[in-house]
Amino acid sequence: MKIEKTTKDLLAQLEKKFDAIGQDLDTHLEGLLHSEPITYWDYIQTDALLNLQIQRTTLPDEMVFIMYHQINELLFKMILWEIEQVSKEAEISVAFFSQKLMRISRYFDMLTSSFTIMQHGMDREQYMKFRMTLTPASGFQSAQYRKIEFASTDLINLIDARFRKTIDRDTSYEHALDHLYWQAAGKDFETGKKSYLLTAFEERYKDEFIIFTQEYNTTNLYAKFKELPENVKQNETLVKAMRHYDYTVNVTWVMAHYNAAKFYIGGDDTLKEIEATGGSDWKKYMHPKYQKRVFFPSVWSDKELSEWGTDI
Repeated sequence: MKIEKTTKDLLAQLEKKFDAIGQDLDTHLEGLLHSEPITYWDYIQTDALLNLQIQRTTLPDEMVFIMYHQINELLFKMILWEIEQVSKEAEISVAFFSQKLMRISRYFDMLTSSFTIMQHGMDREQYMKFRMTLTPASGFQSAQYRKIEFASTDLINLIDARFRKTIDRDTSYEHALDHLYWQAAGKDFETGKKSYLLTAFEERYKDEFIIFTQEYNTTNLYAKFKELPENVKQNETLVKAMRHYDYTVNVTWVMAHYNAAKFYIGGDDTLKEIEATGGSDWKKYMHPKYQKRVFFPSVWSDKELSEWGTDI
């Protein structure tokens, strides 16, 4: 009798659900008669996922390189998914905000530790060969990572340190984007000339970036934090979560990336230092001491901000 009652209750709820959207419940129930049970491989789309790795060379470790970066992009998507939920939350509680920030931080903790795969999971000789085939592509061109930055903080905090005083909220998005810190990887600011790496990236994503930054102008993580009541902004759990995320992304993860790049393309004093795959000036735009990127300046002391990226 208990099963019959539960079934009736479920049917009543289903009828209410489909009535709300003008659908006939019997039609959907009849459709179930002809549907196949879901399987793991169909739900995860395993076959499609495992066929997305296409090598450009015959060198085995290129496959490691491809899969590693694809995993990164999946993690970036997970991070953006969490940030979007914070952005769209009208009434943010300390518990909700802190939970989401720590989720994001754990993804970046995973990204940070994963650089050992890059640093010790590929043969350097193989990498130095297949990297030539990758030119001018570069991990610099990860649009999702740039969106994570845009969705985390006010745009001014991503401007090249040399130009922050000349840009404010009245500056056009297009002009601001042209002076972001990562422009230093592919632009001569004296002549204005951009590398192919940067030009191709902007041709593909610039319009999308402008729309995205406009969307997150007042709903990025830092903007949402600043909207909170003063007493809430002082919450120890929330501040700790803000600081952890900020330092993890802009120092810990960046330095793990930097050291992995240094191992392969500027590894030690006996090796000739070379450019990154896309020809970027990777040291100047990656190392935190040059740009002092900080997502949430107000949760750090003046001393911490001035010494950002130096004590590592």
